[in-house]
Amino acid sequence: QVQLVESGGGLVQAGGSLRLSCAPSGRTFSRYAMGWFRQAPGKEREFVAAIDGLNVSTVYQDSVKGRFTISRDNAKNTVYLQMNSLKPEDTAVYYCAASATVVVRRYQYDYQYWGQGTQVTVSS
Repeated sequence: QVQLVESGGGLVQAGGSLRLSCAPSGRTFSRYAMGWFRQAPGKEREFVAAIDGLNVSTVYQDSVKGRFTISRDNAKNTVYLQMNSLKPEDTAVYYCAASATVVVRRYQYDYQYWGQGTQVTVSS
């Protein structure tokens, strides 16, 4: 069974940093587009960042540009989300997702595999 396992969430003060990791199990996702999404309490899940299967292209939600960086290490079959200058409004459950395409994707319906999520809480 294919699973995506996120880690690295936690509680951090505003202005701090966290790095999320996503490690698929059950298969390799080395040529799959990968994405990060988040869902804050009472809100719909939203796109955060994505990277293509060739580790060439990335795309970000406007509110995280310049603060978040998505990257991947295909040798380790792991995707990362480095989050700097965190704000209280970044508080959410963060989900990793995989899309069976090489091209970078930003819409949830393009992703077939999802993790269980990791909580990120930013205190003011």
